[in-house]
Amino acid sequence: MERRTDEELVAAHAAGESRAFDELVRRYAGPLFAFLARFVGQGATAEDLVQESLLQVHSSSATFDRERRFRPWIYTIAANKARDYLRSRVRRTEQSLDDGAADAEGAQPIDRISAAGPAADERLIASETSDRVRRVVARMPEHLREILLLGYYQQMPYAEIAEVLAIPVGTVKSRLHSAVQQFSRLWEEQETAVERDSRRKRQG
Repeated sequence: MERRTDEELVAAHAAGESRAFDELVRRYAGPLFAFLARFVGQGATAEDLVQESLLQVHSSSATFDRERRFRPWIYTIAANKARDYLRSRVRRTEQSLDDGAADAEGAQPIDRISAAGPAADERLIASETSDRVRRVVARMPEHLREILLLGYYQQMPYAEIAEVLAIPVGTVKSRLHSAVQQFSRLWEEQETAVERDSRRKRQG
């Protein structure tokens, strides 16, 4: 059977075919989670946002513009929900500071890995590197973090990123260039700090 396009699946779902939406979930749940987890910095929150995004697709399929492509549409939905969450987190943090309390949600999660098995050292190194990348990405301004995730992690073409963010393609290119430059600078700063701490521990 010929693979249906995303747009065909949306139309089929709007017409009442339940399996069509299941296929959209299968195609997009994983990539959306990867995007949102890096964007908001929390896996559990990303899972909730994926569900909210898919629920909006489910309920809004009848109003989907058939002239549009589906992928930019669903990423627009997901990005908007991520921005709303980050703004609400800032408000909660400000409120908790006013109350003299710490906001636990502001902390970045640290991945846990099992020490069992022959490849434990390799997994540990990979986990540490991945965590360093996440910390650098989390330090970037929202507009640069977002475009870096769409362009490099989701590998979207310029035109789709422009559609998701509602900006010209030229702006996408310049902003992505700025994002890469800032990531490189922050990475170098972090690695220098890691090496300095490691040297201090060896000497101490």
